[in-house]
Amino acid sequence: MLPLERQKKIIELLTIRKVMKLGELTEELQISIETLRRDMNLLTRQGKIEKIYGGVKLAQSKFGESTIDERMFSQLSEKERIARKCSEFIHDGDCIYIDSGSTTYQIAKYIKQKKKLTVITSSIPVVNELLDSDIEILIIGGKVRQNEQSIVAFDYLFNFSELNITKAFICASGITIEKGISDYNLEEANTRKKIIELSQQAFVAADSSKFGKDVTIGIAPLDKIDYIITDDHLHEAFITSFKDTGIHLLLS
Repeated sequence: MLPLERQKKIIELLTIRKVMKLGELTEELQISIETLRRDMNLLTRQGKIEKIYGGVKLAQSKFGESTIDERMFSQLSEKERIARKCSEFIHDGDCIYIDSGSTTYQIAKYIKQKKKLTVITSSIPVVNELLDSDIEILIIGGKVRQNEQSIVAFDYLFNFSELNITKAFICASGITIEKGISDYNLEEANTRKKIIELSQQAFVAADSSKFGKDVTIGIAPLDKIDYIITDDHLHEAFITSFKDTGIHLLLS
């Protein structure tokens, strides 16, 4: 197993088990304690894990937003179902935008066989997922956010006005009827606002835990969104309250 694969596996295990002893990790990964310590030292410097007495746990986010590595394995089955539902709206010849979230990333896995599809994205994992396909990929230029593995776009680096997006698949950390969709990072939010403005249809792909939350930065009110696709664990109260919004709320 390559070092990067091992480190991703460590994050995955800690996401599921929360805290693990060093012996448990060496046994699970079939590696020496020396190899594990090298991986742990690197992940600690990157701010992804915290060493505790006799073991290790995921680092706590300082700003309320968990890392992309943690979210990639959190509620994975729900995110995969949401992504499959999203893929049903993507057709041959479309030009789509896939956002830089852990839920929207899963969409890339289900569209590789589409014909003459163009994908615009700010997500490095989405690009990596689609590299072995025939899909045309346009990646937005700008500053790299290492923790999110995404690229924050600036108008002087990318001419948004020339994009002709049929469907945009946007992620969100918060969804409320009163405030719409929101997220934690201002630069990411600005990119999403612009993409929503340019798209013929805007889809929000978010698991049910995001409902009822209004986090740091507002992205768009609900009247700018055409579809919200979430999982079937959404509380009945939210389903009822969304019936009068005019938005298509779909459960996967």
